[in-house]
Amino acid sequence: MDKDGLLGGKFYFKKLPNGLLDKTKVTCTICKAEFRYHRSNSSLCYHLRAKHPESTSTGSCQSTPQDYGARGRITKHVSEKLTNSLVVWIAKNCRPVSIVEDDGLREVIRVASGDVRYNLPSRGTIVSRLHTLYEDQRDQRSSKLVQVRNVALTGDRWTSVNNDNYSGVTAHFIDNDWTLQSFALTVSKTEERQCAEACADHFLSVANEWKIKDKLTTFGTDSARNMVAAARLLPFEHMPCTAHILQRTITVSLNDSEFERVLAKCRKVVGHFKQSPANAQELKEQQVAHGQKTEPLVRDVPTRWNSTLEMIKRIQRNKSVLTTILAQQNSMVTMLTDQEFDILQKLEELLEPCRYVTELLGGRQYVSCSVVLPALCYLFRVMELSDDDAVYVLRFKKVFTTDLAQRRDSINLTWLKIATALDPRFKDLKCVSKDERREVWASLHDLVMAETHAHQPSAQTTEEPSPKKRKIAICLLGSSDSDSEEEEDSIDRCLDRYKAEPKIDIEECPLQWWLKREGAHARLAPIACKYLSTPATTVPCERLFSLSGHIIQKRSASLSSDDVNKIVCLNNWLSVKD
Repeated sequence: MDKDGLLGGKFYFKKLPNGLLDKTKVTCTICKAEFRYHRSNSSLCYHLRAKHPESTSTGSCQSTPQDYGARGRITKHVSEKLTNSLVVWIAKNCRPVSIVEDDGLREVIRVASGDVRYNLPSRGTIVSRLHTLYEDQRDQRSSKLVQVRNVALTGDRWTSVNNDNYSGVTAHFIDNDWTLQSFALTVSKTEERQCAEACADHFLSVANEWKIKDKLTTFGTDSARNMVAAARLLPFEHMPCTAHILQRTITVSLNDSEFERVLAKCRKVVGHFKQSPANAQELKEQQVAHGQKTEPLVRDVPTRWNSTLEMIKRIQRNKSVLTTILAQQNSMVTMLTDQEFDILQKLEELLEPCRYVTELLGGRQYVSCSVVLPALCYLFRVMELSDDDAVYVLRFKKVFTTDLAQRRDSINLTWLKIATALDPRFKDLKCVSKDERREVWASLHDLVMAETHAHQPSAQTTEEPSPKKRKIAICLLGSSDSDSEEEEDSIDRCLDRYKAEPKIDIEECPLQWWLKREGAHARLAPIACKYLSTPATTVPCERLFSLSGHIIQKRSASLSSDDVNKIVCLNNWLSVKD
């Protein structure tokens, strides 16, 4: 063996009984430890530096990633930064805390840092740092809530796979820079039953914990009976989730329709490929053979918005592929006929506007409350009857418009109308009747009046007024009526000035408009800030539940419910751009 080989003779190949060398294994000449050899000296270098550091000074180690990083031990300062980075990574990406016990992660950091003796922090240290990070981030959110006058909430409850009750609450407000803020307050495990009283008490306790009870304006929930009943018990406005309302209308419209018969056949086709790994693999192969994108089929779920539309689209995109496979397999599952595909195409045309509205109203980084009434007006126009419509299409449209009209009347129309009027994109209120428009502006007049009185200095004083001041006050009493009339005129001029402003384009941001014109419409600005901050849906809570459900299912053995709450909230807080 060459003297300079195997790191200067510090390792040697094991000799076989027949006298040949086994070049798959090497032995350390110092401690006789045996290693597998894969034509790389990296692991041998690690061994020398970790176990025999005094011998590396004379050895000619092969260049490794360590040679390009810092040599020697990681300093305490760098170690702290690494630990904090690990904590943020675990929280932001919802990694298991036990990942710090992963030998592979430890080796990656050792290679990157050049410190072969670096050890990852313990699980206890990570959990402790997570708690510290949570408290720090929570204080930052609390300070933001202190600075605003109005906060809207969305809340929901659900049962985990472990049959535990969880409750989630998110906060929404517009800050002093006219930026819409949205973040989680809690995703906590609750022991009480999911009755209306218990739900209301829990949501109030969350508001008290964050010291925002007196700032709350609206509380958004889905259409579940316990949540609707709980909202009635709370001392602020209820805002039903528009996406849930629309989903229920679609479900009712599909029941006992020609569409439902074809959808049932679609579900059988999807089940044929989802329940068999062999069929799923054949689907991929045929998609490649047909030059199509490889994608699995999707089955619709009542609780998943737009899943029916997605099922339809994927079946239509893979029509030739599915037809080929089912014909070759001679399957009992029959493919849809051309007539049934025509029906699917009609249904896609009906559901696509609903998908657009659902996604439009589900955003958390832009104003959505003021878009509800224009969006519903758009859907009513789309569902207008036409002489060219087939009988089953006419029936769907009739049921859809009737059901949606009933549900529209049950939502908080008063709040939505005012929010729409205060959005410079829709302030002409063309989505409501002329009589309703007059009522909206009258309501806004009253709101401006109340806002003006709320910020006037109190007439009460603790000191007895002087005789001269008392005489002046008595003399001024006779002018109170004229002052009131003047104030009315001032408010009317304020509203007229706002109504005279040109509308902005639908793609423009209403909050940016208010930021630039806050001074010109000082009386209306605080009301706009209050009404435009309300979300149209409970999508923010739905996102929290999706994430927390994944964590509970995968990490429940190693995390308490309090840890789940902290990690879900941290994930939300660290992911939201300030």
